[in-house]
Amino acid sequence: MSDDWRDQLAGARMQVDQQFQSRLEQSEFTNQEWGLIMTAVEFEIEHPGDPDRAEMVADTSQLDQIFPELERLKDQMGGPMGGGADSGSSGGVLGAFKDLLGGFSGGGGVGTDQERMDAATAMADEYATDLQAYLEKRGRWEEIRQAANRQQP
Repeated sequence: MSDDWRDQLAGARMQVDQQFQSRLEQSEFTNQEWGLIMTAVEFEIEHPGDPDRAEMVADTSQLDQIFPELERLKDQMGGPMGGGADSGSSGGVLGAFKDLLGGFSGGGGVGTDQERMDAATAMADEYATDLQAYLEKRGRWEEIRQAANRQQP
């Protein structure tokens, strides 16, 4: 099974989730948004065959797939109150129209999406670093790294 080593991360991820909560509270994302983001993130181990270079990384290449839903969540939570990224929007129908025009013209809508994408990517990278540190602290990193190396094609 190709995801066997990832299955071994479940308990560690629950612990890191708890530890990461304070970082999440400081971010622009709600718990619900972060949960959605994490559904699009895959964890990989780069250079699993080299103990000195092996590193847990977040593959965020699928984030763009969930961003429309992420934006709907933000809108449902009340726009500016839900995350600060919309603070320049006037809200309502006029605000939606302005956002739509901004998205087509390369204005605020696109920049805001890119800023949120960048923030989500940065947080996922932080999470991967924290997850590896947790595994190292618990003495499980080597076992996980070796399992990932065995499953390489």
